[in-house]
Amino acid sequence: MKIATIILNYNSSTDCRKCIGYLKAQQSVKTEIIVVDNCSREDDRKMVEAFCKEQGCTFIANSENKGYNAGNNIGLRYAAEKSYEYALIANPDMEFPQSDYLATLLAKMQEDEDIVVCGSDIIGEDGIHQSPMVKDGNWRGSFGWIKDIFGNKKKKSDAHDFIDNYKESHYCHKVSGCCFMIRTSFLKEINFFDEKVFLYCEEAILSRQVEIAGKQMYYLATAQAVHRHVKSEKGNPVKRFKTWGKSRCYFIDRYS
Repeated sequence: MKIATIILNYNSSTDCRKCIGYLKAQQSVKTEIIVVDNCSREDDRKMVEAFCKEQGCTFIANSENKGYNAGNNIGLRYAAEKSYEYALIANPDMEFPQSDYLATLLAKMQEDEDIVVCGSDIIGEDGIHQSPMVKDGNWRGSFGWIKDIFGNKKKKSDAHDFIDNYKESHYCHKVSGCCFMIRTSFLKEINFFDEKVFLYCEEAILSRQVEIAGKQMYYLATAQAVHRHVKSEKGNPVKRFKTWGKSRCYFIDRYS
């Protein structure tokens, strides 16, 4: 079977090239790698476009950056139009040391039709596990993540306090948005990702959409990917906090 892989690039050409290299090394599953450029700088966009041409990847240039969900939807709609049953969402800074990573996630989804989203173990450069996540609660339950925005979160263990059991595979409430596999039939059912949020709370929204549809998310401990993001490159923490606050208010009003 052939699946689609969507990479949303925004001024991340170096990471994007590495991610494509890892995906090209995947075995047992063929994938069409679809890179959506989310209105990057001209030099970065041209570098990614040239590399995609060289590697035989599909490149789609977005003329306006409307955020994470809207950007990924461009690639997902392309995948749906080509009748792909499954699509992997991957941030450009993802690495896949396991050559059977895609095959492992795909096999689990094919085994259980109720699973519409499947995630894996995700670790950062610091060795901290980033998936799966506990169910969303009220504002108080978000304070730990808010501290993380401002860089004040200290490592207490090998996982943050909003991370669920990462040692065992199980049905879960929420997986990390940096990398997961999704059924395109479910995407059509929910009219693709909710584009009302620019950034943040995408995982919480998707979790509720799965719950409302009576479907399941699943976490696979037997598959692992590496998330190489660097906090210092994430921009002004005050601006990020305001963006998060706006997204969180929308989530509570619309889905909570």
